[in-house]
Amino acid sequence: MTKAKGAAMRRIQAGNALSAFGLGFTVPYLYVYVAQVRGLGATTAGAVLAAFAMAALVALPFTGRVIDRRGPLPVLVGAALLASAGAVALGLSGSIPAVVLSAAVLGAGTAVMQPALATLIVWCSETATRTRAFATQFFLQNLGLGVGGLIGGHIVDESRPASFTLLFGIEAVMFLVLAGIALTVRLPHSPALSGLRPSRAGAGTAGTEGGLRTLLGHRAMVQLLVLGFVLFFACYGQFESGLAAYGTEAAGIEPSTLGTALAANTAVIVLAQFLVLKFVEHRRRSRVIAAVGLIWAVAWLAAGYAGLGHGSQAMATAAFISTYALFGLGEAMLSPTVAPLVADLAPEAMVGQYNSAFALVKQLALAVGPAVGGPMGAALHGPYIVTFVLFSLSITVLALRLGKRLSPVQDRPSLAARTRVVAVHKPEDAVAPAA
Repeated sequence: MTKAKGAAMRRIQAGNALSAFGLGFTVPYLYVYVAQVRGLGATTAGAVLAAFAMAALVALPFTGRVIDRRGPLPVLVGAALLASAGAVALGLSGSIPAVVLSAAVLGAGTAVMQPALATLIVWCSETATRTRAFATQFFLQNLGLGVGGLIGGHIVDESRPASFTLLFGIEAVMFLVLAGIALTVRLPHSPALSGLRPSRAGAGTAGTEGGLRTLLGHRAMVQLLVLGFVLFFACYGQFESGLAAYGTEAAGIEPSTLGTALAANTAVIVLAQFLVLKFVEHRRRSRVIAAVGLIWAVAWLAAGYAGLGHGSQAMATAAFISTYALFGLGEAMLSPTVAPLVADLAPEAMVGQYNSAFALVKQLALAVGPAVGGPMGAALHGPYIVTFVLFSLSITVLALRLGKRLSPVQDRPSLAARTRVVAVHKPEDAVAPAA
Protein backbone atom coordinates (compact mmCIF):
# COMPACT_ATOMS: atom_id res chain seq x y z
CA MET A 1 0.00 0.00 0.00
CA THR A 2 1.31 3.45 -0.91
CA LYS A 3 1.86 6.12 1.73
CA ALA A 4 -1.10 8.14 0.38
CA LYS A 5 -3.41 5.15 0.47
CA GLY A 6 -2.27 4.25 3.98
CA ALA A 7 -2.97 7.75 5.28
CA ALA A 8 -6.43 7.78 3.69
CA MET A 9 -7.20 4.31 5.07
CA ARG A 10 -6.27 5.31 8.63
CA ARG A 11 -8.63 8.28 8.52
CA ILE A 12 -11.45 6.20 7.07
CA GLN A 13 -11.05 3.51 9.71
CA ALA A 14 -10.93 6.10 12.49
CA GLY A 15 -14.17 7.68 11.27
CA ASN A 16 -15.74 4.24 10.97
CA ALA A 17 -14.85 3.41 14.58
CA LEU A 18 -16.18 6.71 15.95
CA SER A 19 -19.49 6.40 14.09
CA ALA A 20 -19.92 2.85 15.43
CA PHE A 21 -19.18 4.19 18.90
CA GLY A 22 -21.99 6.71 18.44
CA LEU A 23 -24.44 4.07 17.23
CA GLY A 24 -23.63 1.90 20.23
CA PHE A 25 -24.92 4.66 22.50
CA THR A 26 -28.48 4.47 21.18
CA VAL A 27 -29.27 1.30 19.22
CA PRO A 28 -29.69 -1.00 22.26
CA TYR A 29 -32.03 1.49 23.95
CA LEU A 30 -34.17 2.67 21.03
CA TYR A 31 -37.15 0.45 21.88
CA VAL A 32 -37.10 1.41 25.57
CA TYR A 33 -36.74 5.10 24.70
CA VAL A 34 -39.78 5.20 22.43
CA ALA A 35 -42.06 2.79 24.30
CA GLN A 36 -41.33 3.73 27.90
CA VAL A 37 -39.37 6.95 28.22
CA ARG A 38 -41.49 8.87 25.72
CA GLY A 39 -44.56 6.85 26.72
CA LEU A 40 -45.60 6.14 23.13
CA GLY A 41 -46.17 2.42 23.61
CA ALA A 42 -44.88 -0.83 22.16
CA THR A 43 -46.74 -0.43 18.88
CA THR A 44 -45.08 2.90 18.16
CA ALA A 45 -41.70 1.48 19.15
CA GLY A 46 -42.21 -1.32 16.65
CA ALA A 47 -43.17 1.23 13.99
CA VAL A 48 -39.99 3.18 14.73
CA LEU A 49 -37.83 0.09 14.30
CA ALA A 50 -39.68 -0.74 11.08
CA ALA A 51 -39.18 2.81 9.78
CA PHE A 52 -35.48 2.56 10.58
CA ALA A 53 -35.22 -0.59 8.44
CA MET A 54 -37.57 0.49 5.65
CA ALA A 55 -35.72 3.75 5.10
CA ALA A 56 -32.60 1.73 4.42
CA LEU A 57 -34.44 -0.42 1.88
CA VAL A 58 -35.68 2.70 0.10
CA ALA A 59 -32.31 4.50 0.05
CA LEU A 60 -29.90 1.71 -0.86
CA PRO A 61 -31.12 0.94 -4.41
CA PHE A 62 -30.10 4.47 -5.45
CA THR A 63 -26.91 4.70 -3.41
CA GLY A 64 -24.59 2.61 -5.56
CA ARG A 65 -25.34 4.57 -8.72
CA VAL A 66 -24.55 7.86 -6.98
CA ILE A 67 -21.33 6.45 -5.50
CA ASP A 68 -20.12 5.28 -8.91
CA ARG A 69 -20.99 8.57 -10.59
CA ARG A 70 -19.93 11.05 -7.89
CA GLY A 71 -17.50 9.10 -5.74
CA PRO A 72 -17.91 7.64 -2.24
CA LEU A 73 -16.64 10.61 -0.23
CA PRO A 74 -19.47 13.06 -1.04
CA VAL A 75 -21.98 10.27 -0.41
CA LEU A 76 -20.39 9.45 2.94
CA VAL A 77 -20.37 13.09 4.03
CA GLY A 78 -24.01 13.55 3.03
CA ALA A 79 -25.05 10.32 4.78
CA ALA A 80 -23.23 11.30 7.97
CA LEU A 81 -24.91 14.71 8.02
CA LEU A 82 -28.31 13.11 7.40
CA ALA A 83 -27.76 10.58 10.20
CA SER A 84 -26.65 13.34 12.56
CA ALA A 85 -29.83 15.31 11.87
CA GLY A 86 -31.91 12.18 12.45
CA ALA A 87 -30.20 11.47 15.76
CA VAL A 88 -30.77 15.00 17.05
CA ALA A 89 -34.41 14.95 15.95
CA LEU A 90 -35.00 11.57 17.57
CA GLY A 91 -33.57 12.76 20.86
CA LEU A 92 -35.93 15.74 20.89
CA SER A 93 -39.07 14.12 19.46
CA GLY A 94 -42.05 13.48 21.68
CA SER A 95 -44.85 12.68 19.22
CA ILE A 96 -45.50 9.59 17.09
CA PRO A 97 -45.03 11.28 13.67
CA ALA A 98 -41.85 12.97 14.84
CA VAL A 99 -40.15 9.83 16.20
CA VAL A 100 -41.10 7.75 13.14
CA LEU A 101 -39.82 10.39 10.71
CA SER A 102 -36.63 10.91 12.74
CA ALA A 103 -35.97 7.17 12.82
CA ALA A 104 -36.43 7.00 9.05
CA VAL A 105 -33.89 9.80 8.53
CA LEU A 106 -31.42 8.13 10.88
CA GLY A 107 -31.95 4.75 9.25
CA ALA A 108 -31.41 6.09 5.74
CA GLY A 109 -28.23 7.90 6.76
CA THR A 110 -26.65 4.95 8.53
CA ALA A 111 -27.59 2.56 5.72
CA VAL A 112 -26.00 4.72 3.01
CA MET A 113 -22.79 4.91 5.03
CA GLN A 114 -22.18 1.16 4.62
CA PRO A 115 -21.55 0.96 0.85
CA ALA A 116 -19.81 4.36 0.87
CA LEU A 117 -17.33 3.20 3.51
CA ALA A 118 -16.88 -0.16 1.78
CA THR A 119 -16.13 1.54 -1.54
CA LEU A 120 -13.63 3.88 0.13
CA ILE A 121 -11.86 0.88 1.61
CA VAL A 122 -11.70 -0.71 -1.85
CA TRP A 123 -10.29 2.47 -3.39
CA CYS A 124 -7.64 2.77 -0.66
CA SER A 125 -6.55 -0.87 -0.62
CA GLU A 126 -4.90 -3.36 -2.90
CA THR A 127 -5.48 -7.06 -3.38
CA ALA A 128 -2.81 -7.92 -0.85
CA THR A 129 -4.18 -5.57 1.83
CA ARG A 130 -7.95 -5.64 1.23
CA THR A 131 -8.66 -8.70 3.37
CA ARG A 132 -6.94 -7.17 6.38
CA ALA A 133 -8.59 -3.77 5.74
CA PHE A 134 -12.11 -5.20 5.91
CA ALA A 135 -11.23 -7.31 8.95
CA THR A 136 -10.00 -4.14 10.67
CA GLN A 137 -13.22 -2.35 9.76
CA PHE A 138 -15.34 -5.12 11.27
CA PHE A 139 -13.16 -5.24 14.40
CA LEU A 140 -13.41 -1.49 14.94
CA GLN A 141 -17.17 -1.49 14.32
CA ASN A 142 -17.78 -4.15 16.95
CA LEU A 143 -15.38 -2.55 19.39
CA GLY A 144 -17.06 0.84 18.90
CA LEU A 145 -20.56 -0.61 19.27
CA GLY A 146 -19.57 -2.54 22.38
CA VAL A 147 -17.83 0.34 24.12
CA GLY A 148 -20.60 2.76 23.15
CA GLY A 149 -23.28 0.42 24.46
CA LEU A 150 -21.37 -0.14 27.69
CA ILE A 151 -20.91 3.58 28.37
CA GLY A 152 -24.45 4.37 27.26
CA GLY A 153 -25.81 1.80 29.69
CA HIS A 154 -24.26 3.75 32.58
CA ILE A 155 -25.73 7.05 31.36
CA VAL A 156 -29.32 6.09 30.60
CA ASP A 157 -31.98 6.52 33.25
CA GLU A 158 -35.57 5.69 32.31
CA SER A 159 -36.82 8.27 34.80
CA ARG A 160 -34.83 11.05 33.10
CA PRO A 161 -35.63 11.63 29.41
CA ALA A 162 -32.75 14.11 29.32
CA SER A 163 -30.31 11.22 29.73
CA PHE A 164 -31.54 9.74 26.44
CA THR A 165 -31.38 13.15 24.78
CA LEU A 166 -27.73 13.23 25.82
CA LEU A 167 -27.14 9.83 24.19
CA PHE A 168 -28.65 10.92 20.91
CA GLY A 169 -26.65 14.14 21.09
CA ILE A 170 -23.41 12.19 21.49
CA GLU A 171 -24.41 10.00 18.55
CA ALA A 172 -25.08 13.07 16.41
CA VAL A 173 -21.67 14.53 17.28
CA MET A 174 -19.94 11.27 16.30
CA PHE A 175 -21.59 11.40 12.88
CA LEU A 176 -20.41 14.99 12.48
CA VAL A 177 -16.91 13.87 13.40
CA LEU A 178 -17.14 11.18 10.72
CA ALA A 179 -18.18 13.82 8.16
CA GLY A 180 -15.31 16.06 9.26
CA ILE A 181 -12.77 13.26 8.95
CA ALA A 182 -14.13 12.31 5.53
CA LEU A 183 -13.66 15.88 4.33
CA THR A 184 -9.96 15.65 5.24
CA VAL A 185 -9.39 12.42 3.27
CA ARG A 186 -7.41 12.88 0.09
CA LEU A 187 -7.64 9.79 -2.05
CA PRO A 188 -4.69 8.90 -4.30
CA HIS A 189 -4.85 10.82 -7.59
CA SER A 190 -7.89 12.75 -6.32
CA PRO A 191 -6.62 15.81 -4.42
CA ALA A 192 -9.94 17.66 -4.42
CA LEU A 193 -13.24 16.43 -3.04
CA SER A 194 -15.16 17.78 -6.01
CA GLY A 195 -13.02 15.73 -8.38
CA LEU A 196 -13.69 12.37 -6.83
CA ARG A 197 -14.98 10.17 -9.61
CA PRO A 198 -14.09 6.66 -10.76
CA SER A 199 -10.99 6.81 -12.89
CA ARG A 200 -12.00 4.64 -15.82
CA ALA A 201 -13.75 6.01 -18.84
CA GLY A 202 -17.42 5.17 -18.93
CA ALA A 203 -17.88 5.29 -15.16
CA GLY A 204 -20.56 7.90 -15.57
CA THR A 205 -22.72 5.60 -17.69
CA ALA A 206 -22.04 2.29 -16.00
CA GLY A 207 -24.50 3.07 -13.29
CA THR A 208 -27.43 3.91 -15.53
CA GLU A 209 -29.29 1.56 -17.85
CA GLY A 210 -26.77 -1.26 -18.06
CA GLY A 211 -25.70 -1.32 -14.41
CA LEU A 212 -28.46 -3.49 -12.94
CA ARG A 213 -28.51 -5.74 -16.00
CA THR A 214 -24.77 -6.30 -15.71
CA LEU A 215 -25.02 -7.11 -12.02
CA LEU A 216 -27.93 -9.53 -12.42
CA GLY A 217 -26.15 -11.19 -15.33
CA HIS A 218 -23.07 -11.79 -13.21
CA ARG A 219 -23.81 -15.26 -11.92
CA ALA A 220 -21.09 -15.36 -9.29
CA MET A 221 -22.37 -12.10 -7.81
CA VAL A 222 -25.97 -13.30 -7.84
CA GLN A 223 -24.89 -16.46 -6.03
CA LEU A 224 -23.02 -14.33 -3.51
CA LEU A 225 -26.12 -12.19 -2.94
CA VAL A 226 -28.20 -15.31 -2.25
CA LEU A 227 -25.50 -16.58 0.08
CA GLY A 228 -25.36 -13.21 1.81
CA PHE A 229 -29.10 -13.23 2.42
CA VAL A 230 -28.91 -16.66 4.04
CA LEU A 231 -25.91 -15.61 6.15
CA PHE A 232 -27.61 -12.54 7.58
CA PHE A 233 -31.00 -14.22 7.90
CA ALA A 234 -29.59 -17.17 9.86
CA CYS A 235 -27.42 -15.10 12.20
CA TYR A 236 -27.94 -11.36 12.61
CA GLY A 237 -31.63 -11.59 11.82
CA GLN A 238 -32.13 -13.84 14.87
CA PHE A 239 -29.97 -12.21 17.55
CA GLU A 240 -32.50 -9.86 19.09
CA SER A 241 -35.69 -11.56 17.88
CA GLY A 242 -36.08 -15.30 17.34
CA LEU A 243 -33.06 -16.46 19.30
CA ALA A 244 -33.83 -14.12 22.19
CA ALA A 245 -37.46 -15.29 22.24
CA TYR A 246 -36.37 -18.92 22.08
CA GLY A 247 -33.87 -18.45 24.90
CA THR A 248 -36.37 -16.89 27.29
CA GLU A 249 -39.33 -19.14 26.39
CA ALA A 250 -37.72 -22.54 25.76
CA ALA A 251 -34.47 -22.37 27.71
CA GLY A 252 -35.71 -20.22 30.61
CA ILE A 253 -32.89 -17.73 30.11
CA GLU A 254 -33.11 -14.59 32.23
CA PRO A 255 -33.24 -11.31 30.27
CA SER A 256 -29.97 -10.24 31.87
CA THR A 257 -28.33 -13.36 30.43
CA LEU A 258 -29.18 -12.16 26.94
CA GLY A 259 -26.88 -9.21 27.58
CA THR A 260 -24.16 -11.59 28.73
CA ALA A 261 -24.60 -13.67 25.57
CA LEU A 262 -24.31 -10.59 23.35
CA ALA A 263 -21.22 -9.53 25.31
CA ALA A 264 -19.72 -12.99 24.70
CA ASN A 265 -20.40 -12.59 21.00
CA THR A 266 -18.63 -9.22 20.89
CA ALA A 267 -15.75 -10.48 23.04
CA VAL A 268 -15.07 -13.41 20.70
CA ILE A 269 -15.06 -11.08 17.69
CA VAL A 270 -12.71 -8.58 19.33
CA LEU A 271 -10.34 -11.20 20.76
CA ALA A 272 -10.31 -13.61 17.83
CA GLN A 273 -10.48 -11.31 14.80
CA PHE A 274 -6.79 -11.00 14.02
CA LEU A 275 -5.97 -14.55 15.10
CA VAL A 276 -8.63 -15.76 12.70
CA LEU A 277 -7.31 -13.40 10.03
CA LYS A 278 -3.95 -15.19 9.97
CA PHE A 279 -5.81 -18.45 9.39
CA VAL A 280 -8.08 -17.03 6.68
CA GLU A 281 -5.70 -14.89 4.63
CA HIS A 282 -4.09 -17.71 2.66
CA ARG A 283 -7.09 -19.99 2.30
CA ARG A 284 -9.90 -20.17 -0.21
CA ARG A 285 -12.67 -17.76 0.63
CA SER A 286 -15.38 -20.21 -0.45
CA ARG A 287 -14.09 -22.87 1.94
CA VAL A 288 -13.81 -20.41 4.80
CA ILE A 289 -17.47 -19.41 4.31
CA ALA A 290 -18.40 -23.10 4.05
CA ALA A 291 -16.69 -23.70 7.40
CA VAL A 292 -18.75 -20.89 8.92
CA GLY A 293 -21.91 -22.75 7.94
CA LEU A 294 -20.71 -25.81 9.86
CA ILE A 295 -19.75 -23.73 12.91
CA TRP A 296 -23.15 -22.06 12.95
CA ALA A 297 -24.89 -25.43 12.63
CA VAL A 298 -23.07 -26.45 15.82
CA ALA A 299 -24.14 -23.16 17.40
CA TRP A 300 -27.80 -23.89 16.65
CA LEU A 301 -27.41 -27.41 18.04
CA ALA A 302 -26.04 -25.85 21.24
CA ALA A 303 -29.11 -23.62 21.34
CA GLY A 304 -31.26 -26.71 20.83
CA TYR A 305 -29.61 -28.37 23.82
CA ALA A 306 -30.20 -25.24 25.90
CA GLY A 307 -33.95 -25.29 25.25
CA LEU A 308 -34.72 -28.90 24.53
CA GLY A 309 -32.00 -30.88 26.28
CA HIS A 310 -33.68 -31.11 29.71
CA GLY A 311 -30.40 -30.45 31.48
CA SER A 312 -29.75 -28.17 34.45
CA GLN A 313 -30.40 -24.46 34.18
CA ALA A 314 -26.69 -23.80 34.52
CA MET A 315 -25.92 -26.07 31.58
CA ALA A 316 -28.71 -24.51 29.53
CA THR A 317 -27.33 -21.04 30.24
CA ALA A 318 -23.80 -22.09 29.32
CA ALA A 319 -25.01 -23.68 26.08
CA PHE A 320 -27.01 -20.59 25.17
CA ILE A 321 -24.05 -18.27 25.73
CA SER A 322 -21.91 -20.67 23.71
CA THR A 323 -24.33 -20.24 20.81
CA TYR A 324 -23.63 -16.51 20.68
CA ALA A 325 -19.89 -17.09 21.10
CA LEU A 326 -19.83 -19.52 18.15
CA PHE A 327 -21.75 -17.01 16.07
CA GLY A 328 -19.03 -14.49 16.91
CA LEU A 329 -16.32 -16.89 15.71
CA GLY A 330 -18.15 -17.28 12.41
CA GLU A 331 -18.57 -13.53 12.07
CA ALA A 332 -14.84 -13.03 12.59
CA MET A 333 -14.20 -15.49 9.75
CA LEU A 334 -16.69 -13.79 7.43
CA SER A 335 -15.49 -10.21 7.81
CA PRO A 336 -12.21 -10.71 5.88
CA THR A 337 -13.84 -12.86 3.19
CA VAL A 338 -17.31 -11.73 2.10
CA ALA A 339 -16.92 -7.94 1.83
CA PRO A 340 -13.58 -8.10 -0.05
CA LEU A 341 -15.08 -10.72 -2.36
CA VAL A 342 -17.91 -8.34 -3.30
CA ALA A 343 -15.31 -5.74 -4.26
CA ASP A 344 -13.16 -8.21 -6.20
CA LEU A 345 -16.14 -9.41 -8.24
CA ALA A 346 -17.14 -5.87 -9.23
CA PRO A 347 -16.08 -4.18 -12.47
CA GLU A 348 -14.01 -1.16 -11.51
CA ALA A 349 -16.71 1.35 -12.47
CA MET A 350 -19.44 -0.51 -10.52
CA VAL A 351 -17.85 -1.07 -7.10
CA GLY A 352 -20.41 1.23 -5.47
CA GLN A 353 -23.36 -0.57 -7.04
CA TYR A 354 -22.05 -4.00 -6.05
CA ASN A 355 -21.48 -2.84 -2.47
CA SER A 356 -24.94 -1.25 -2.35
CA ALA A 357 -26.58 -4.39 -3.71
CA PHE A 358 -24.95 -6.47 -0.99
CA ALA A 359 -25.96 -3.94 1.67
CA LEU A 360 -29.54 -4.06 0.37
CA VAL A 361 -29.61 -7.86 0.63
CA LYS A 362 -28.30 -7.55 4.19
CA GLN A 363 -31.09 -5.13 5.11
CA LEU A 364 -33.71 -7.42 3.55
CA ALA A 365 -32.42 -10.33 5.62
CA LEU A 366 -32.44 -8.22 8.77
CA ALA A 367 -36.05 -7.24 8.05
CA VAL A 368 -37.31 -10.72 7.17
CA GLY A 369 -35.30 -12.56 9.83
CA PRO A 370 -37.12 -11.20 12.89
CA ALA A 371 -40.52 -11.47 11.18
CA VAL A 372 -39.97 -15.19 10.57
CA GLY A 373 -37.78 -16.12 13.51
CA GLY A 374 -39.57 -14.18 16.25
CA PRO A 375 -42.86 -16.14 16.22
CA MET A 376 -41.07 -19.46 15.61
CA GLY A 377 -38.59 -18.90 18.42
CA ALA A 378 -41.36 -18.02 20.85
CA ALA A 379 -43.77 -20.88 20.07
CA LEU A 380 -42.29 -23.53 17.73
CA HIS A 381 -39.12 -24.42 19.59
CA GLY A 382 -38.17 -27.70 17.91
CA PRO A 383 -38.98 -26.61 14.34
CA TYR A 384 -37.15 -23.34 14.96
CA ILE A 385 -33.88 -25.09 15.77
CA VAL A 386 -34.22 -27.61 12.94
CA THR A 387 -34.98 -24.83 10.44
CA PHE A 388 -31.88 -22.83 11.30
CA VAL A 389 -29.60 -25.85 11.48
CA LEU A 390 -30.67 -26.51 7.89
CA PHE A 391 -30.14 -22.87 6.94
CA SER A 392 -26.62 -23.06 8.37
CA LEU A 393 -25.84 -26.22 6.42
CA SER A 394 -27.17 -24.53 3.29
CA ILE A 395 -24.51 -21.84 3.80
CA THR A 396 -21.88 -24.55 3.39
CA VAL A 397 -23.50 -25.87 0.21
CA LEU A 398 -23.96 -22.41 -1.32
CA ALA A 399 -20.39 -21.41 -0.50
CA LEU A 400 -18.91 -24.50 -2.17
CA ARG A 401 -21.07 -23.92 -5.25
CA LEU A 402 -19.95 -20.28 -5.37
CA GLY A 403 -16.33 -21.39 -5.23
CA LYS A 404 -16.76 -23.15 -8.59
CA ARG A 405 -17.63 -19.81 -10.24
CA LEU A 406 -14.72 -17.85 -8.79
CA SER A 407 -11.37 -17.44 -10.46
CA PRO A 408 -8.38 -18.76 -8.50
CA VAL A 409 -7.39 -15.19 -7.54
CA GLN A 410 -10.91 -14.23 -6.47
CA ASP A 411 -11.17 -17.31 -4.28
CA ARG A 412 -7.64 -17.03 -2.88
CA PRO A 413 -6.40 -13.42 -3.19
CA SER A 414 -2.95 -14.34 -1.87
CA LEU A 415 -2.30 -15.72 -5.37
CA ALA A 416 -2.75 -12.30 -6.94
CA ALA A 417 0.22 -10.92 -8.80
CA ARG A 418 -1.48 -7.66 -9.82
CA THR A 419 -2.33 -4.79 -7.54
CA ARG A 420 -6.10 -4.70 -8.12
CA VAL A 421 -8.29 -7.70 -8.76
CA VAL A 422 -11.09 -5.56 -10.16
CA ALA A 423 -8.78 -4.57 -12.98
CA VAL A 424 -8.58 -8.25 -13.98
CA HIS A 425 -12.37 -8.66 -14.07
CA LYS A 426 -13.90 -8.61 -17.52
CA PRO A 427 -17.51 -7.40 -17.57
CA GLU A 428 -18.34 -9.71 -20.45
CA ASP A 429 -17.56 -12.67 -18.19
CA ALA A 430 -20.42 -11.58 -15.98
CA VAL A 431 -23.01 -12.37 -18.61
CA ALA A 432 -21.45 -15.42 -20.18
CA PRO A 433 -23.84 -18.38 -20.26
CA ALA A 434 -23.21 -21.23 -17.91
CA ALA A 435 -21.50 -24.23 -19.39
